[in-house]
Amino acid sequence: MAPRVTHRSSWRTPIVVLVCGTVVLLLSFGIRSSFGLFLQPLTDDLGWGREGFAFAIAVQVLVWGLAQPFAGAVADKYGSGRVIALCGAMYAFGVYLMSQVTTPFDLVFSAGFVVGIALSGTAFPLVLAVIGRSVSERRRSLFLGLGAAGGSSGQLLMVPLGQAFLSAYGWVTALALLAALSFAMVPLAAALARPATGAARIEDEQTLREAVREASVHGGFWYLTAGFFVCGFHVFFIATHLPAFIVDKGAAPALGATALALIGLGNIAGSYISGVLGGRYSKKYLLSGLYFVRSVVIAIFVLVPVSDVSILAFSLAIGVLWLSTVPLTSGLVAQIFGVRYMATLFGIVFLGHQVGGFLGVWLGGYIYDAVGSYDAVWWISVALGVAAAILHWPINEQPVPRLAMARD
Repeated sequence: MAPRVTHRSSWRTPIVVLVCGTVVLLLSFGIRSSFGLFLQPLTDDLGWGREGFAFAIAVQVLVWGLAQPFAGAVADKYGSGRVIALCGAMYAFGVYLMSQVTTPFDLVFSAGFVVGIALSGTAFPLVLAVIGRSVSERRRSLFLGLGAAGGSSGQLLMVPLGQAFLSAYGWVTALALLAALSFAMVPLAAALARPATGAARIEDEQTLREAVREASVHGGFWYLTAGFFVCGFHVFFIATHLPAFIVDKGAAPALGATALALIGLGNIAGSYISGVLGGRYSKKYLLSGLYFVRSVVIAIFVLVPVSDVSILAFSLAIGVLWLSTVPLTSGLVAQIFGVRYMATLFGIVFLGHQVGGFLGVWLGGYIYDAVGSYDAVWWISVALGVAAAILHWPINEQPVPRLAMARD
């Protein structure tokens, strides 16, 4: 018999958790997505090469990934509210420090270490785990899709706002204003403070160490991690370097902000649709299809002449595929291993995503500074997408025997 979902506090209903969690994601993901807008004005003003900025963002991505399993473990054991509140405050502090940088080391410390750690407690892995635990298994994929879609709207909303701040006040004041906005995550954490519900306790007393050991010997867990590596490579390379790529091709800087906003618009639709489809069809086959189509979209973009139309069409298409992997990947973790330690296990999978992101961001800057072109990185992205499509095919989607017995 499936366990009954209980709620320890009447006002923290699944809808309240969904709404507040979504706003946290909107701010965290949206502000972080706007950082690519600052690559050119910040480096030009301070006289740096692009690799210096790219390296700081690459450090952020890697620190975020390394911190994510630990943030998830703390949240799984002590509740998520304190982690989200603390990391929300760190996020605001880190973005403000970015506005004060004068050397590459300053940017590595602020954007890399401080914001990187802050993201581990305010981004998709931890917040979606809270949302996933708040509802029954029947509605989980839908709620994960809604949370991912709502959080993805941050890119649509915050990137144009960041560009408006940048155009009106310059990069220093623009970052300070974004820091002030990000502090709103701290009070929202109160709605996410409730620890794991009855839905997370599948009639056993599994420990965190046992959960990690169980996942580590499951082949599908590592296929998901490798696939998410590819997702991170794509997402962070494009988010960081697309605005500069567009300017290199002779377009106005504002088109870079429009492109990122269109990615965000497509992402809203893609995340919601993948959440709905994930509740009806095989998640692993949906993931294989998504990665393959990504490769096709990137290949077409590289092969056709670059124009305003091709940039906007690519942005919308890749946006639909952008984070539509997140509800499916997190949903598979919950489906196979349960939700009790979802934040920790999805955090480990997410580390693969961030390692890929580190390489995508840094390699983009390194190759551009070396040869003056992003072409090689675009084609690496195509090859990786095909590899990810293949990797997801053999995943065993069935719940582990422990869960299967408990549900009988």
